[in-house]
Amino acid sequence: MNEKSKKIIIEGVDADSGATFRPSNWAERMSESMSTFKKRRIQYSPLLQPTTKDGHQCVVLDPKLKESNPALYQSILDFAKNNHLKICDDNNPEPDS
Repeated sequence: MNEKSKKIIIEGVDADSGATFRPSNWAERMSESMSTFKKRRIQYSPLLQPTTKDGHQCVVLDPKLKESNPALYQSILDFAKNNHLKICDDNNPEPDS
């Protein structure tokens, strides 16, 4: 798998303290910035999707978003860093340092 295809997982856990990030629906709120609403259902973009990992809310960020919307991509990474959230890729469960 090449480096570009690795998706980034931002986990709703403080990387320092292990505390759960609040509000509990932060991942859905963030993902809605690229979602559409069709037939009374929200459809998340494959570039930015909410998910759960180990019982915590997360977002899966596709690096392709950097090409199509670099400002949003950087904003999401800045949000994660400013809030000390765990950031890792989908092949590496350990947070990036």
